[in-house]
Order: sequence, then C-alpha cells, then structure tokens
Amino acid sequence: MHSSPAIPLTSPGPVSTILARDFSTFRTAVSESFVPLQVTSDHPEPFRGVIRSAGVDEVHVNEVRATDHVVERTPELIARGDRSYFKLSLMLAGTGLLIQDDREALLQPGDLAVYDTNRPYSLVFDEEFRTMVVMFPKHLLDLPPDVVGQLTAVRMSGSEGVGALIVPYLTQLAGNLEQLRGSTGVRLTHSALDLVTTLFARELDLDRTGTDPHQALMQRIRAYIDEHLASIELGPGTIAAAHFISTRHLHGLFQSQGTTVSTWIRTRRLERCRRDLMNPLYADRPVAAIAARWGFVDAAHFSRAFKTAYGQAPSELRAR
Repeated sequence: MHSSPAIPLTSPGPVSTILARDFSTFRTAVSESFVPLQVTSDHPEPFRGVIRSAGVDEVHVNEVRATDHVVERTPELIARGDRSYFKLSLMLAGTGLLIQDDREALLQPGDLAVYDTNRPYSLVFDEEFRTMVVMFPKHLLDLPPDVVGQLTAVRMSGSEGVGALIVPYLTQLAGNLEQLRGSTGVRLTHSALDLVTTLFARELDLDRTGTDPHQALMQRIRAYIDEHLASIELGPGTIAAAHFISTRHLHGLFQSQGTTVSTWIRTRRLERCRRDLMNPLYADRPVAAIAARWGFVDAAHFSRAFKTAYGQAPSELRAR
C-alpha cells in the first residue's frame, strides 16, 4: 500500500470572488478554484460566471453561478497531479448532470451528489444554474474512501429523510461564506462534514445491522476504535478480542478496504490532534499533552507522523 502525499493546509481567510464576464476567464478560474479541469461550452459568447470561495482548514467551500457549460476531469488531468479529494455538490438552482463510475445523476434544486477527483467525471449544465461545491480531502470523512466510492454519481434527495435536515444547513453556509473564518469557520465546516458523513452512512445502510453482516461488523469496529482512541492499549489484538474475531480476520477486513488497522488508528488519532491544535480552547495546552490525549505516548514520533500527514509540524499549524 502506498502512502498518500501530504495535502497542504489552507488557512481560514476572507471570501474570494471571481466575476467572469467571458468564457476564458471562467475556464481558468474553475481549474484554479478546484483541481485541473477541462471546461467547454457550446455558447461561450455571451458567457457569465461567478465563483465565490472560502478556504477553511483543508476544506474549500464554493458557490458557483454560471451559464451553460460542460466540466470534465480527464485521465490525463488526473495523471498530472497528486491531489485527491471528494467533492460534494448541492444544486441550488437549475439542473446538472453528474457522470462518474458508469453512473449518472440528474441533479435538481435540493439534490446532493458526491464525486471523486481521482477518477474521471463529467458535469453537464444545459442552462443557467447555481450550485454549492464542497471539496475536501478524503481523510476528513469518518468512512473509508472505498465505501464512499459506492455513492459517486448517486442522487441524494434533500427533501426527505436525513437529507432534509442537512440541505438547509449547507444552503445557509453557501449564502454566508463570510462566516467561514477563524475557529468559528473551522467548527461550522467540520460540523457540515459530520452531517455529510451521517448522510452517506444512511444512504449506504450502514446503520442497518441486519442487511450485510460484513458491513455491520466494520461499522462496529470503526465505532469501537473512535471510542478508544485515547487508550494506549488500542491495537489489533484488543480490537479483535472485543469483537470475537481473530486478528487475521480483522486485518483481512481492513485490507479489503485498501488500508490497515494501524493506518486507520493513526489517521483517526492524527485528525483528532489536528482539530485540538486548531481549537482556541486548547491554546495553552502543550502539544505533547494533546498528542498524549489521543494515544501518542512518544512526542517525537507524533511530530514526525503529523508532519508526514499534513506537511507541517504541529507547532506550525498552531502558530497559523
């Protein structure tokens, strides 16, 4: 298994607005705001487009309004870069067609869909539209990327069930990007991702233990790990024993999802530490104390692991 490259952090900052009065300007702005994309239009003149963006922690929150065009993430563009994100789209006005992994989702106002920047996709807008796009690294979700991959280009309704609770919150974020700054912005944005994780889990039926025993077991194991992250005793042996399975079976479960037990534990611990380091309530708490709180007994090891994962030392993140 290859380790993913460190993803540079984006500091909370003011909202940037790009007003594109011609297609060339919009095409450039799209690739600079997200990942490199191929943008075409049958009606490049006249063309109107507006992109409003806010960077919060590692999350990019965008509101896009434009006339008709097509966006494509091609294999050639994917090969050029090493950034890998999920993108969540919430259609606010107009319609859009998302195509990925041999699936198609026709999105209307209030509909949500997720897609993976590491695989080819297309977005087709046949009319003027407005959408919210949240782009974030995959590790910020409490679900394995391979599991979330089952939902790419699947329409999720915002008018019923869990979606009806989440869409109003996201819509308010899209209309109030100026609020996404400082520690408040971090909390609001991570709350949004927690809600999105809940929606994905519901769509995948992860809460239903009777449908897929394998999936239900993995859900219980991940929950157990999160509950015991602070324990220095947490490891394959204790996890397997708590779920009455062999360590070999446990390793096989995680291997089937493209990761390992130790990698999953380390990633979850690092993410909890990162959130604490950015929390003003813990500003006077030593970095080593935060690391120990989440199961890292060796401060030097924690610092190295943190820098490998996030591209900067814990103290550098806190200083920002």
